[in-house]
Amino acid sequence: MKLLFRWLIGAVAMLLIAQYLPGFEVVNFYFALIAALVVGLLNAIVRPLIVLLTLPLTILTLGLFTFVINAGLLWFAASFLEGFTITNFWSAVLAAIILWAVGVLTNEFIKQSKKDRS
Repeated sequence: MKLLFRWLIGAVAMLLIAQYLPGFEVVNFYFALIAALVVGLLNAIVRPLIVLLTLPLTILTLGLFTFVINAGLLWFAASFLEGFTITNFWSAVLAAIILWAVGVLTNEFIKQSKKDRS
């Protein structure tokens, strides 16, 4: 259930980002759901390997390079998904930062609701 909630929140966040961030486009909710699924799978499967390979650079930048990695994964997903377009790298970086913040808030909400139930 938590996974479905995170997926829906990610899709809604992508739609909202597309409304306000130039260079980041999602056609409709259906494509936002697919984009959120693909980006989530890339983050789960490919991102750990990339983070491991770029660990010295990540340490050197005090972890800020992870935003570049996330932006690259977003841009990569947009390169082969129809209905999901990112026109420049800086739009991808800003979208990655916003999606990271939404993810942090979603995780806190899930933790808080778990504490309330017990």
